[in-house]
Amino acid sequence: MRCPFCGHEDTQVKDSRPTEDGAAIRRRRVCSSCGQRFTTVERVQLRELWVIKSDGRRAPFEREKLARSIRIALRKRPVDEERVERIVSGLVRKLEASGDTEVPTARLGELALDALRTVDAVGFVRFASVYRDFREAEDFTAILRSLLPPDGDDLPAAEGGAAGPRRTKAP
Repeated sequence: MRCPFCGHEDTQVKDSRPTEDGAAIRRRRVCSSCGQRFTTVERVQLRELWVIKSDGRRAPFEREKLARSIRIALRKRPVDEERVERIVSGLVRKLEASGDTEVPTARLGELALDALRTVDAVGFVRFASVYRDFREAEDFTAILRSLLPPDGDDLPAAEGGAAGPRRTKAP
């Protein structure tokens, strides 16, 4: 493994241990040239995945890019990093288990939305607003309505100066 600090190719593993969910191995390494320490993560990759962009371009699937977008949606929310890693690992396993080597961005986005819906409503709305390219306030209203249970709960009409949408029981 090449040292990220000096570029030297000879690094030594000092410690290895499985991650909390057992889906990866964390390795502490030290560079024999500069002495810097760093951590690597090793994961099983069942198959090479490609993402099909909306314009038809193909790009290699980047796990970290998916994780970063989910972290941004959950920023300042009560969801710990371990939960984010479990979400991303679950999504990657689902993609690999599907048997497809090419995944359209629309499918990837819908899978991420489904996962976020069950974890954090605010993170779900944030991710949806970027993924679905919201342009109007009505776009937010529609996605918020999709979060409500079908038992009669409803969103009030928007009022000036209100703190935001609240759930109220219908009469």
